Amino acid sequence: MKARLSKEKPDLKAFTLEELESFIRALGQPRYRAAQIYSWIHKGVKEFEQMTDLPRELRELLANQARIGKMEISEVRVSRDGTRKYLLALEDGNAIEAVSMEHRYGWTACISTQIGCRMGCRFCASTIGGIVRDLTAGEMLEQVLVMQGDLGRRVSNIVLMGSGEPLENYDETMKFLEIVNHPRGINVGMRRITLSTCGIAPAIRDLADRRLQITLAVSLHAPNDELRDRIVPVNRRYPLRTLLDACRYYTETTGRRVTFEYALIEGLNDSLELARELGRVLRDMLCHVNLIPVNPVDDRPYRPPTRERVHAFQNILQERGIPVTIRRSLGGGIDAACGQLRRRHLR
Repeated sequence: MKARLSKEKPDLKAFTLEELESFIRALGQPRYRAAQIYSWIHKGVKEFEQMTDLPRELRELLANQARIGKMEISEVRVSRDGTRKYLLALEDGNAIEAVSMEHRYGWTACISTQIGCRMGCRFCASTIGGIVRDLTAGEMLEQVLVMQGDLGRRVSNIVLMGSGEPLENYDETMKFLEIVNHPRGINVGMRRITLSTCGIAPAIRDLADRRLQITLAVSLHAPNDELRDRIVPVNRRYPLRTLLDACRYYTETTGRRVTFEYALIEGLNDSLELARELGRVLRDMLCHVNLIPVNPVDDRPYRPPTRERVHAFQNILQERGIPVTIRRSLGGGIDAACGQLRRRHLR
């Protein structure tokens, strides 16, 4: 579902440097001005008047011909571990959530790629209420810039794990990756970006052909079609064999392993027999498994297994030679953990 934003003035925040150069030259300005403008935008400047190394005439021209998309913080909630969840107001009146998390290697921004989500994963809050529209590349970038401004720190890592399915909003997501990685912009290295998908197999193949150095995380959550159909409905479109074939193509094409995310849900997908089945399914794959004790969500009945069951599940995979970790949960006390972000209404 495409973005429905004003077309009167283009949002320069959504431009790649090359697109900005074309726009600037169409205004009769020298090409080098684009790099100056691009740098200002990625520093978080919101008004053309603040671009002090541009001639006043150019600043006035830009104000008449373009805009810099804005996103306002409506609310910030801070957990005991320092995780910060943002309710962000968009220009069209919609709202999204994003999260910043501190790790030993720096700050990570967890951003949304859509307003809501249509994928319908049973344990995830993001899908409650469906989808409104895709976010633009500029709106994805703005989430990072807003968090950097609030933190007063540079974001060193980005995870596309907020609301929405990044590979359903493929073109804007790929454009965002190009923008955020550019050395004249925020310049976040591709190896510091993780893209999470519930398994859009054709898009995974397209992504592989781009040979980006990002980390691909696939929400698996079940080792067979019968169970995965229940937990991740998109499995009915792209069954497990189709998905895993796409993942193998990805690893063979890029030389990079796939991370499989497995949300452990008490009494549903946490049995030791399912662990053994998962070990057989992933045998000989270049992969890593992230076990995630499911985070509680209002309106959903799912609960995490005991710590003993989680470790038993982990041990079975390790015995079969599959690299596996148990994800550290951050922000659970403020509904900012994995699966808890959702589309909310502004007060």
